[in-house]
Amino acid sequence: MRRNITGMNIVKRNTAAALAVLILAVVMPAGSVYGQGIETPAKQAYLIDDTTGAVLLAKNAYQQMTPSSMSKLMTMYLVFERLAVGSLKLDDEFKVSVKAWRMGGSKMFVREGTSVAVHDLLRGVIVQSGNDACIVLAEGLAGSEDAFVAEMNRKAQEIGLTHSHFANATGWPAEGHHMSPQDLAKLAKLIIHKFPQYYEIFSEKNFKYNKIQQGNRNPLLYKNIGADGLKTGHTEIAGYGLTASAVQGDRRLILVVNGLKSVSQRARESERLMKWGFREFNNYAMFKAGQKVEDAEVWLGQSSTVPLVTDKDITVTLPRKHRADMKVAVVYDGPIPAPITQGAQIAKLVITTPDRPDTEIPLYAGESVEQLGVMGRLFAALGHLIWGATQH
Repeated sequence: MRRNITGMNIVKRNTAAALAVLILAVVMPAGSVYGQGIETPAKQAYLIDDTTGAVLLAKNAYQQMTPSSMSKLMTMYLVFERLAVGSLKLDDEFKVSVKAWRMGGSKMFVREGTSVAVHDLLRGVIVQSGNDACIVLAEGLAGSEDAFVAEMNRKAQEIGLTHSHFANATGWPAEGHHMSPQDLAKLAKLIIHKFPQYYEIFSEKNFKYNKIQQGNRNPLLYKNIGADGLKTGHTEIAGYGLTASAVQGDRRLILVVNGLKSVSQRARESERLMKWGFREFNNYAMFKAGQKVEDAEVWLGQSSTVPLVTDKDITVTLPRKHRADMKVAVVYDGPIPAPITQGAQIAKLVITTPDRPDTEIPLYAGESVEQLGVMGRLFAALGHLIWGATQH
């Protein structure tokens, strides 16, 4: 039979194996990988949809690369964590050591012997990319940069940054200091969602300290594409990199690029890839948590069917041009024998896409179904033998 449910065209059919199949015009599942899909001069590139986890672009995504100042995101993560639990306050002050004052590279221009408030140090790191500010925070929080780096590595393992190891708090070139694009994207996602009250700082375009005003180096903040963070990076060995996020409508994308040749190429390429991700892909909501996907047939039950539900919202990401080619099937071995306990996994949602392995999402019984009594089961079995169909 054919009917329309939640605006989607559905075909249900029973096979000889008594499978119920639901055909939908839908999309790629959460966590799927589309591969490269677009050429880029970046040595490493990784673009994901924040909501579904779909990987829109992956080039050397797990490669251990020099992250330069993008690794300052890990330093910020540890600071945000302490602020969130209340063991650190924005108006707390840390003293500037000789080591911090002498630190080279990009600077906030703190002065030796002075004390600087945490709220200023955060902007010194995020907006100005100050290596000196990183050292002040590391020493103030852990006693020394080495002790702070040990915390960075412990936390990296705890949150699943499996291709990352830190040798310092700044991203200064050092043996054994590396991250992968995938780890940077994961870290960016955590910062965005766990610390929204501090993530706002990443969108600030200017910060003035010690009478020196510096602009945010993130080139996407100056483009009209919804960018609101995160962090640039550059060293001679790594080239120019950027970990960035942007929002358009109800979609957020997170981008990591590295190994570009110049500031201008970084700006052009990051904007191009972000625009491509928004233009070529879209998110499609299929089902809400607890919503009935379909009814499954029941054998020897007090009800002839049981609703199949998902335990979470299902939103999927799809190339806009391929939406009509996507198929999704609800599959179960049926009819399902009673008794059936509510919440038991009894079916699966199988998403089929061209040139990709199927993806399976579990479906659960939306309610319990008790077994028929002895006489009911007897008559149902006799009916099946006589008419070759399930009777209740």
